[in-house]
Amino acid sequence: MVAVLQSRLTIRPMQTDDLVGVLAVERDSYGYPWSRRIFEDCMQVGYCCLVAETDGVIQAHAIMLARAEEAHVLNLCVGPDHRRQGIAARLLEELLAVARRAHARTMFLEVRPSNTGAIDLYERAGFHEVGRRPDYYPAPFGREDALVMARELPV
Repeated sequence: MVAVLQSRLTIRPMQTDDLVGVLAVERDSYGYPWSRRIFEDCMQVGYCCLVAETDGVIQAHAIMLARAEEAHVLNLCVGPDHRRQGIAARLLEELLAVARRAHARTMFLEVRPSNTGAIDLYERAGFHEVGRRPDYYPAPFGREDALVMARELPV
């Protein structure tokens, strides 16, 4: 009999030492990735900054602002080689828990209409479309709108 050890996904606060891995995931995922400085600023001002890793390899990250009874997911990114494994759902669950602890009553996020996988994830998590931001995202041939989605959080 052969025993196979499965690695466990760990979700933890982002640290400065994580930024090399975070930036690699970001660059592999987006045509217009966030810069190192943006991540540093988010950590410095106290946003909820998380990484998801297995065996020390960062597979995903998430950034959220929770203030004044609202939470806003600013970035939720899973590396291409790690998608469709439930990592985004696990990160979103953790963000929802942090938002509840911060007494947020509503969580908001923006998503590209072309990102149907993310929209499906958010809808399964109870989000619904509440608006649209025209020309929000840079795109190869101009700009792309953002769908604004929201979910009420239990008090």
